[in-house]
Amino acid sequence: MFDLKTMRSALEQLEEERKIPKEKIIEAIEQALAAAYKKDYGKKGQIIRATIDIDTGKTEFSQVKIVVDESLVRIVEEGEEEMEETEGPPSHKASEGQSSSRKQEAEVESTEEEDERIRFNPEHHIMLEDAQKIKKNAKLEEEIIFPLEVQEDFGRIAAQTAKQVIIQRIREAEKDSIINEYQDKEGTIVSGIIQKVERGTVFIDFDRTTGILPPGEQIFGERYHQGGRIRAYLYQVEETPRGVNLRLSRTHPQFLAELFAIEVPEIADGVVEIKSIAREAGKRSKMAVMSHDENIDPVGSCVGQKGIRVTTVMNELGGEKIDIIEWSEDSARFVASALSPAQVLDIEIDEKEHKATIEVADDQLSLAIGKGGQNVRLAAKLTGWKIDIRGAEGESIAADESDTVVPAQTNAEEKEAGESAPEEEKKEEVEEKKEKKIKKKEEKEKLSEAKSASGGKKTTKAKSKKKEEKEGKEKKEKPKEKAKKPVRSGKTTKTKKEDKETKAKPSSAKASAGKEKK
Repeated sequence: MFDLKTMRSALEQLEEERKIPKEKIIEAIEQALAAAYKKDYGKKGQIIRATIDIDTGKTEFSQVKIVVDESLVRIVEEGEEEMEETEGPPSHKASEGQSSSRKQEAEVESTEEEDERIRFNPEHHIMLEDAQKIKKNAKLEEEIIFPLEVQEDFGRIAAQTAKQVIIQRIREAEKDSIINEYQDKEGTIVSGIIQKVERGTVFIDFDRTTGILPPGEQIFGERYHQGGRIRAYLYQVEETPRGVNLRLSRTHPQFLAELFAIEVPEIADGVVEIKSIAREAGKRSKMAVMSHDENIDPVGSCVGQKGIRVTTVMNELGGEKIDIIEWSEDSARFVASALSPAQVLDIEIDEKEHKATIEVADDQLSLAIGKGGQNVRLAAKLTGWKIDIRGAEGESIAADESDTVVPAQTNAEEKEAGESAPEEEKKEEVEEKKEKKIKKKEEKEKLSEAKSASGGKKTTKAKSKKKEEKEGKEKKEKPKEKAKKPVRSGKTTKTKKEDKETKAKPSSAKASAGKEKK
């Protein structure tokens, strides 16, 4: 019935190209043959199965019946069955007797609906007593197989149904293989070729399926071109009626972790562990790492020799800046190092409110806060602590895990809120301090004026002497210059006369030569 060589080659080709196992393809062919047999030679309600022997190419058909009894099946008598078949649509001109009979029938139907048992079908079911005659050890819901005649000639409709069944089963098997393949890759980096870009969404080709990179998961400022290769983080495998879609991201924090796992073998081996990541894609990221081996520096292993490892990751992310910080169990030390490159002078930890108050020098305050509060915001995300940064003069900034950076109270305001003394006493103290400062300023001004007055007389005398000396020197030098000027002018006149004489000589020589020729 089958050409075994062509069948085997087709099975091998499908297995290589679509990665579908041979067993599933053979199962799909068997289901298609069973459907074609039932279409031409079977009856309604029959369960038909087909088996194929690949070595010989023979096919066998069989009918399956399920063993049941009265507890599982509802048996309908012949009279009731004929009534159900002959029952037609109700007429609008029905008599009162007919309406009453319909009411009775409706009551019978309602009782049948309440009965959850399946209706007995002799082509589908077999009673337990009859099954035990064929097989002694037959049990309920067991399958009894009856062989059928082998048929090789099928009609056009049966062949079409078989074709549709094979196509459908192969698609389902291919979908299952794709899901199984990419579910194992979920949470890793995958590489594909850009197929097209539509309304900001990038579609990436992965041979057997398509990946989707939405605008929200793209790094700001990146440009994607058709046919270019791209790497992205696979965070979800989505099954749809049209196929399997892969949800991708380039802004996910784990994308950064996976890139470092590729570049740093210590992370791949588990010696160095990434504890937490705070990321603003395309701008800046902070990563906390720790080492399980005392002899290995976690920060140095991530940076690499001359920064080779971290620069390759930065180039993949379009020049995104990355701060690598050593993780510590001591929360004060961890929060202080999270604010790098700023240097921390003092830190206070409040365990109840989960808040860290940090003091930095005035020249380090802008560095600790960062552009638009970026540094302190990333540090709060990385550590999970609410951070309050204070300068030496009292200026402060508060930040938490959210994206907002709020100016906090100054030192003076907090002191006023915490002091128990009355406001009047505070005002008097402040006024006294102001008066003292004003007096000190006035004394300094008087001293500076006196010094300038005494020093001013001396300076005026020295200046006058210097002016007289300069004027005397200039008078001596002027007559010398006047004497030199006519000598220079004479030299220039002589040179002009000599030039005229030299120009006149060749003209006279030419005139004498002309006379001789005549």
